[in-house]
Amino acid sequence: MQKSFRHIILALVAAMVLPLAMASAQTSSINAYSPYSMYGPGELTTPGSVQMRSMGGIGIGMRALGQINLLNPAAASVIPSKSFLFDVGLDATHFRNNQAKYDSNGVETSKARTAYNGANIHSLAFVFPLAKSVGMSFGVSPYSSVGYKVKSIDQNQDNWADIGRVAYGFEGEGDLTEVKLSVGWSPWQRLAIGVAAKYYWGSVTRTYKAAVTDLITGSGTYSPTIGEDNYVVNNFKFQAGIQWNIIYNENRILTLGATYDLGGRLNPKLESYIYNENFITSITSNSVRDQIERLDLRVPHQVGVGLFFRDRSVAFGADYNYAMWQGGNEGYQENTNPNTISVGYTDTHTIKVGFEITPRASDVRNYLNRMTYRVGARVGNYYQTFGGNQINQLAITAGLGLPVKVWGASSVNIGFEYGRMSSPKSATINAQKVGLVTQNYFKLSLGFSLFSADTSDYWFVRPKYD
Repeated sequence: MQKSFRHIILALVAAMVLPLAMASAQTSSINAYSPYSMYGPGELTTPGSVQMRSMGGIGIGMRALGQINLLNPAAASVIPSKSFLFDVGLDATHFRNNQAKYDSNGVETSKARTAYNGANIHSLAFVFPLAKSVGMSFGVSPYSSVGYKVKSIDQNQDNWADIGRVAYGFEGEGDLTEVKLSVGWSPWQRLAIGVAAKYYWGSVTRTYKAAVTDLITGSGTYSPTIGEDNYVVNNFKFQAGIQWNIIYNENRILTLGATYDLGGRLNPKLESYIYNENFITSITSNSVRDQIERLDLRVPHQVGVGLFFRDRSVAFGADYNYAMWQGGNEGYQENTNPNTISVGYTDTHTIKVGFEITPRASDVRNYLNRMTYRVGARVGNYYQTFGGNQINQLAITAGLGLPVKVWGASSVNIGFEYGRMSSPKSATINAQKVGLVTQNYFKLSLGFSLFSADTSDYWFVRPKYD
């Protein structure tokens, strides 16, 4: 009966994920769809496993036997000997963007709306012991994502009279991936420390196109002009972490954690190209490589603190993270064109809270009592400003943990997240009021956490022969 119940749940999960990934709106493997990803490294991805993201994304103070915690390298020390933990997460996201339209008098006339679907692997991670009280974890997950398509028509009356209507298009796609190797050591029962090396790699392509759509001149043609910027990133960064068990006994544990991320230059290589497209032959001609340079874009120094409590059935925690984006990027200009919106960098403050309950983990008769129920929330600000306006971020999360067997830590995890990015103000460009985009998204996550601690599996047992 219990196996049939688990099979029904897994079938329901597949029934929820597949329609979202195959919906009628445009669908791709990108992890973002927002004009806010037009600049810098794009939209930053919330790190962590499905379990952690279902609790608002907390994890700095979390020490849990059956979970991989990549937020704090000190947590790798919790892995017991002769064991192995593997975790993989999948995401499917539905984006909804809307933007207010204003007339020349600053009166709102309508709203522009778009929708998009994305589906991709979120993370892949595993952890294993190196020695007594020493563990190592390895994870691959997206650091940031770029995905946008923006179109506009030139509103200059002189251009309309001399040439015709000119359409501008802006598109971008790509991501940066974080590969993280952590080592955690617990020299005493109440203390754990850890260090991590993080390698950022990936590429982002941004294109822009100008084309005459309604030519009014009597003769001649105008070929569209296409510009392409290719950003390539390969760089290392480092992190240190600590966890201190304020309360530690067989019934409950209260842990205080802290992390520090060493920022510095991301050092992306930029290659810029300009093309003139021929309408008749539909081929690209007159390609000009404009420049190759290294940009002085920096990832921030970050400080995080977290508190996490767990007993036999309940766990809850809170994290605070401060990232110093502004100080390192004061001289870095994203957009110097006076006819477009100004983009700047600002320090970010993020608060995360989460709660989970497992009614009776050892109940062999009632599977619902062995399930874990999670909720959480996250609030903060975006690391860029647009027209001097701050973008606020909010997310509400929930999730379920479905145990694979009694007395085991392996589980299938389902997570749901509703998020919103918005600003209460509009921007002004050349005395024209322009609405900022409000983004709503709905994310469904599926994770598989596989834990082996049985010596019969021979994970880290040296064979002996008589």
